[in-house]
Amino acid sequence: MITRSKSVARVLLVRPGATEFDEQGRMKGSLDMPMSDKGREQADHLAEQLCQFDLHTIYTAPCESARETADRLARDRRDAKIRVVDALRNVDHGLWHGKLIAEVQKNLPRVYKQGQDTPSDICPPGGESMREAKGRVMKAIQKILRKSSEDFVTIVIPEPLASVVHSLLNGEEVVDFWTAETDSGRWELIEDVSSVGS
Repeated sequence: MITRSKSVARVLLVRPGATEFDEQGRMKGSLDMPMSDKGREQADHLAEQLCQFDLHTIYTAPCESARETADRLARDRRDAKIRVVDALRNVDHGLWHGKLIAEVQKNLPRVYKQGQDTPSDICPPGGESMREAKGRVMKAIQKILRKSSEDFVTIVIPEPLASVVHSLLNGEEVVDFWTAETDSGRWELIEDVSSVGS
């Protein structure tokens, strides 16, 4: 469980705008892909929606779609800083990079079912298990929360790692790896993270 700074009570968790792989239902994992036209529209819409928040420091995954989204959130904010955190890189899907989710569902029904029922046990051939990704990102989130003196922390991170972070902060399990995989262009405010865990 995550140890949290007493000063940080909330986390603004932002999924970057979509890439072409997201739109096609393909697994992008840790591939470094730019946003699609739809993704850029989503990122601009996110910037409009989040203008109500004081975004001082925006922590982002190193992939291009997350950095582009963070740039759009920081635009028109004089004091906003962007910090790229390598440990927030997305899950390494190994040989599954670029594979259609529908193809996995058709050709690997047991693996697909496992991704729905127990996503933490999923490990693509030559890739990183969700459990390994959880351990890696937990350390990064702990460090961010400890160092931050702000009222809330803003993190831009792609799926499925965003679902892992959501589960860590809420003390829940990740549900349905496949649904999360192509989720993009949305945000959530997670309240009371300082009161969870020790």
